[in-house]
Amino acid sequence: MIYSDLSQCRVNSERLLLTPFSAADADEVYQAITPTLTRFMSFEPEPSAEAFAEVWQGWLPLMREGEEIFFVVRRREDKQFVGIGGVRNLRSPTPELGLWVKEDQHHQGYGRELLQAIARWAGERYRPHYFIYPVAEQNIPSRRLAEALGGELNGRRENIKFDCLVYHIPPFSE
Repeated sequence: MIYSDLSQCRVNSERLLLTPFSAADADEVYQAITPTLTRFMSFEPEPSAEAFAEVWQGWLPLMREGEEIFFVVRRREDKQFVGIGGVRNLRSPTPELGLWVKEDQHHQGYGRELLQAIARWAGERYRPHYFIYPVAEQNIPSRRLAEALGGELNGRRENIKFDCLVYHIPPFSE
């Protein structure tokens, strides 16, 4: 396993570029976090860019310490912002995957491509037993995504906003 500063790593897929979140990405990310986007997420949109800054500033040391990674996702063809994807608890044998895709980029297969790229990158680098992927029970597209990547429903998790299902997704490697 490699525990190092993750702020310089890059991941590419067929249509997407994934780069670690940086302060330069904050405004674009903040603008895309809407109440409808977060209805199936464990958080609500921050009320201001300043409040969001408190959140993302907490991500940077976690990436430097190799604990977590938050990728900004852009289309390769035009560098348009697509969303965020990441992995928490990288030092665990069962790290947790998460993502969201900007609303105007839904239904284009980016979620699957993004999740597969991150699972492949983390699988090769950290060799986890499997990935944990929590999803709102009502979020059928996210459930289908987990299942399409070989995820198996393994239980439930308490969440204040919604009933949460927990999938185990196998690591991908070349």
